[in-house]
Amino acid sequence: MKSTVEQLSPTRVKLNVEVPFEELEQDFARAYKSLAQQIRIPGFRPGKAPAKLIEARVGRDAVLAQVVNDAIPGKYSEAVAETETKAIGQPEIDLAELEYGKSITFTAEVDVRPEITLPDFATLSVEVEPIEADDAAVDEQLESLRARFGTLVGVERPVADGDFVSIDLNAEIDGEEVPEASTTGLSHEVGSGELIDGLDEALIGLSSGETATFTTTLVAGEHAGDQAEVTVKVNSVKTRELPAVDDDFAQLASEFDTVDELKADLRERVAQSKKMEQASAVRDAVLDKLLEVVEVPLPEKIVAEEVDGQLHQVLHSLNHDEEQLASLLEAQGTTREKFEAEARESAERSVKTQLLLDAIAEQRETEVSQDELTQQILFQAQRYGMAPQDFIGQLQQAGQVGSIYADVRRNKALAGVIGLVSATDTAGATIDTTEFFGGADESEATGTDATGAGTDETEAEAAK
Repeated sequence: MKSTVEQLSPTRVKLNVEVPFEELEQDFARAYKSLAQQIRIPGFRPGKAPAKLIEARVGRDAVLAQVVNDAIPGKYSEAVAETETKAIGQPEIDLAELEYGKSITFTAEVDVRPEITLPDFATLSVEVEPIEADDAAVDEQLESLRARFGTLVGVERPVADGDFVSIDLNAEIDGEEVPEASTTGLSHEVGSGELIDGLDEALIGLSSGETATFTTTLVAGEHAGDQAEVTVKVNSVKTRELPAVDDDFAQLASEFDTVDELKADLRERVAQSKKMEQASAVRDAVLDKLLEVVEVPLPEKIVAEEVDGQLHQVLHSLNHDEEQLASLLEAQGTTREKFEAEARESAERSVKTQLLLDAIAEQRETEVSQDELTQQILFQAQRYGMAPQDFIGQLQQAGQVGSIYADVRRNKALAGVIGLVSATDTAGATIDTTEFFGGADESEATGTDATGAGTDETEAEAAK
């Protein structure tokens, strides 16, 4: 088999492949064996009819077409490996006219990983906001803990912000009830904003047994984006009584004996949370800096597929109802054109990020252990509320294990270079990122001197 590569653009190539006819001998044998099982020829048992009779029955050209169609995927893969093409996505194959006994020729246009020149990471610097003492956050944690151990007590007064109410809702459009937006005996915390717009404002000031009507925009169901008249009735009003902040409360709500020990622990937890937030900000800043300084040519077809995927996901959630999508976008104050423009911008960043991090992973020879892959799969399973084995089964069925692997590899590659980038806060203090991302020496130990993008096992998944 002969294969040559023609570079069409930095992100796309054309493979020209010629397969000698004699290389298809085993493929013809499999085809005849398959056809012999399907075709009934008098005088021969199933599977025993000779090739000449099969050809006479279905035609030589039909056999050739089946052989070539079955063989091309494998020959394409051979050509990719032979030419060391860093293919991503699905190829567009164009088959030349077939002639029995002659070489089979075809071309395959496919997107490829672009060559990416990476910078010296030690020359990069980022700046984020400093960590500040946050007594308010400590107080918020303490109040949240009190709320967990609070009790709801009925009150005979109008509804106030923060109360807990039992309500009935009735929604109508043009005098017709909307069943999916109507309910009875619904529990709601006033001021939480968890239900429909305008509800909390309508509730405040009402007493048990009273009703109010307001206009709102429905955000789900068949009438998403439509204006509806909603009537709310208050059935009961309760307020939460909180326990006093004392040593008894500390012993009830925690493992500590005194409230001072409890507050010290909350203060430490808040401080650690702030450090994690700063570490996350550093990570985002490093990625933004890399995307800013590194040129990454984008495969147009991969970007287009990403945009189509985002649009399909939104339409799928709306039962593929274009009118419902238009209404929803209008309610959000945007248009289909703006939505698609934003989707494209998001897709371009996503694809660029993936290609960039793949290049870093290739340069630094980033490897993913089985334990790291397993931990990520378990995390994803928990996130989706699924049993690990069921989640793994779905991943395998959908062919997405490689995609999980690629994501873990990219995240690990990014973490590996963060220690090489200079990170400071806006007050000028140097930020130590080793607690969350490891040290620079550890990162450098996995690297090489090479720069540029490379391949990995996931191919198509890595850019999707």
